[in-house]
Amino acid sequence: MKRLCFLLILLTLMPTIASAWWNDEWGFKKKITLDVQKLNQDGVTIPEDAFALIRLHTGNFVNFLELAEHGKDIRVLADDEATPLKFSIEKLDPINEMALIWVKLPKGTATAAEPSIWIYYGNAEAVDAQDAAGSYDVAEVLNYQFDSAGVKDLTANANHPSEATMTNAEGGLIAGAAVFNGSQIIRVPAAPSLQMSSATGWTVSTWLKIDQAQQNSVVFQRASKTSGITLAIKEQTAYLEVTDAAGVKQEFAAQAIIAPGVWHNLVVVDTADALTIYIDGAAAGVFPVALADLSDDITIGADALGGRGFTGLIDQFAVYKVARDANAIKFDAAMQGTGSALLTYGEDLTPDSDEEGGDSYIMATLESVTIDGWVIIGILGVMFVISWMVMIVKAIVINRVHSANKKFEQAFSKLGTQDLTSLNTEGSEEDDEDEEESPLLFALSSEHGTFSGSSIYRIYHVGVDEMNKRLRKNTINNVQPTLSAGAMSAVRASMDAVVVRELQKLNSQMVLLTIAISGGPFLGLLGTVVGVMITFAAIAVSGEVNVNSIAPGIAAALTATVAGLAVAIPALFGYNYLGSQIKVITADMHVFVDEFVAKLAEDHT
Repeated sequence: MKRLCFLLILLTLMPTIASAWWNDEWGFKKKITLDVQKLNQDGVTIPEDAFALIRLHTGNFVNFLELAEHGKDIRVLADDEATPLKFSIEKLDPINEMALIWVKLPKGTATAAEPSIWIYYGNAEAVDAQDAAGSYDVAEVLNYQFDSAGVKDLTANANHPSEATMTNAEGGLIAGAAVFNGSQIIRVPAAPSLQMSSATGWTVSTWLKIDQAQQNSVVFQRASKTSGITLAIKEQTAYLEVTDAAGVKQEFAAQAIIAPGVWHNLVVVDTADALTIYIDGAAAGVFPVALADLSDDITIGADALGGRGFTGLIDQFAVYKVARDANAIKFDAAMQGTGSALLTYGEDLTPDSDEEGGDSYIMATLESVTIDGWVIIGILGVMFVISWMVMIVKAIVINRVHSANKKFEQAFSKLGTQDLTSLNTEGSEEDDEDEEESPLLFALSSEHGTFSGSSIYRIYHVGVDEMNKRLRKNTINNVQPTLSAGAMSAVRASMDAVVVRELQKLNSQMVLLTIAISGGPFLGLLGTVVGVMITFAAIAVSGEVNVNSIAPGIAAALTATVAGLAVAIPALFGYNYLGSQIKVITADMHVFVDEFVAKLAEDHT
């Protein structure tokens, strides 16, 4: 019974133990899983000496700004999150948000039910833990990746070239590439570690891309006193020129073409009694021939005399002192190729993340938004706040004006029965002024504060002032206080001018809503287009083309469009509502001007 209880407790704690954080000094981790099912469908298994090429970009990695300088905080661990794995960073560009990392997979990965590794990062105080030389198996005696620093052997053998006239450039299969123009060469001096013996077998592997058919151009050549081999391309066909151990020269053409404008994996394997050429992971010809040991210089891009120059790009050139099997070659072609989809990238987790549930789709999408997208969304956020402030303030003002107008109109309608002749009352100047400011004209002035929010009251007040001036003038000149047609027109003109000014006040800042309505979607579209461009540019550089790499970036890019619509739609509704209310107030003001002038015409003409 005690043993059973202990077992139950252990089983309960297992998920906690499995998800334990490797080191509290690291702020983030990310799980990367190998798609065994896809490999099995292609008839491939994971070799024991396999490398995984991790391609990080905006579509699958959101925390480039959290990486320490030069990626010195990156750590790669096995699935148990306890065993460190050897790795090297071929390229890290936080500005353009992409990284290329080679990881030596642990022993036993091929037999794991769900082979995966973990990347930890987010520790500015960490020291660099890369071990490029220690990552390579002893059988790999040369590896050129052609980065911006030049040509350098990354293995522990340090088989650096004695001559390298080609140029390094971006746009390789994986980061940079060697560019040959037909008159350039890489020459690697002979070394004990580079001995290529048919007895143990050997392998030469590279990626290349041509833009045009070749004129018998040399990709790789090596010889000895009695034997030699040349890998060349004639037109679009790869073939081998061989001098066997007996000194007999032969040529063997591959059974697959090298199409221009596309990266191709080209591999030659010597298995003592035969040479096999592989193109893009598939055998393109097996040729029975026996070579003697090769020990002279190796040339890349031209023959030993510098002739028959290759025109195009070469990347990831490697030499092995063993004959690699077909499975390993096919795995490398699938892992390194531009259409690679062997890796599935999990979410970026923090120590307090819920690994079971993970983040919501919305949060995951927001985490994938690039800096450019956040700039656009930030501008739209400002427009959103401004448009809502305008709508709220305008709604309050317009509702108050409308209510005050209704109150004034009700009070004004009660003056219809007043006796207008009282304006002619005689007496002192002060009495005259008091009487002039009586029943109809200024009966409401005593409630000026009550109607201060009414636009109609302000029109009324100006109309009274204008008419008062003309009536007072007629009284001074001992003329019957009447208003001529011209005077009535002047009063109406003054009141119409106030109507225009009141409309200007009511319509002020409404242009900000029209800007939000028309400009919001366009800004959102701009953010989406920029986000899509960045996503595809990162994918083009990293070479990873699959739904998992594209979807997060596209979803994040569309966030800007959603933000633009979130600004425009409420502004559109608010603008239409406020516009309709302003039209009602406008009609009320025009109607009042007509009523006021009509009453004055009855009493003073």
